Amino acid sequence: MILSEIAGKEIVNLVTGERLGEIGDCDMILDEETGSVLSLLIPQERGFFRRKDGNFIEVPWKNIRKIGNDMIIIEHEGSFY
Repeated sequence: MILSEIAGKEIVNLVTGERLGEIGDCDMILDEETGSVLSLLIPQERGFFRRKDGNFIEVPWKNIRKIGNDMIIIEHEGSFY
């Protein structure tokens, strides 16, 4: 799978059912030796207008449960807001 195939997909938390944003807004932490993805950095959004405040939630790649046609489902127990 290449990055452009997942860039527009929405991220949904399986635990809470929350929509967390799009994968294109996230950063990824990569293993420098293997090039594999270690985790996603999902920007936190706050307030009525969903303003980004510069804080991120780190979700390990192992917490990704499914990459579908329209969304990526993650499992994360912690609070995002």
